Amino acid sequence: MNKDEYDRALYYTHRSQWDNLLILMVRTDDHFLAKKIQLFLHAYHFETDYTIIEKHLYGLLRYIDHANSASGYDLETALTGI
Repeated sequence: MNKDEYDRALYYTHRSQWDNLLILMVRTDDHFLAKKIQLFLHAYHFETDYTIIEKHLYGLLRYIDHANSASGYDLETALTGI
């Protein structure tokens, strides 16, 4: 489990850098992360119902939060730089 991948996924999602998020999806060894990214990007590009896009976005963010907390990584500390 590479903690940097979760940080990058969060950063790319926050900054709407979909090309970089796609590259991360292809290169990651975490299959769950790749699937969450895939579902979100597919919904973002092809869905017209914003509730479905929001559902997949929150699913991706919840997984990133879960993976960081399971690894003992404090996301708030990483984001604030303290």
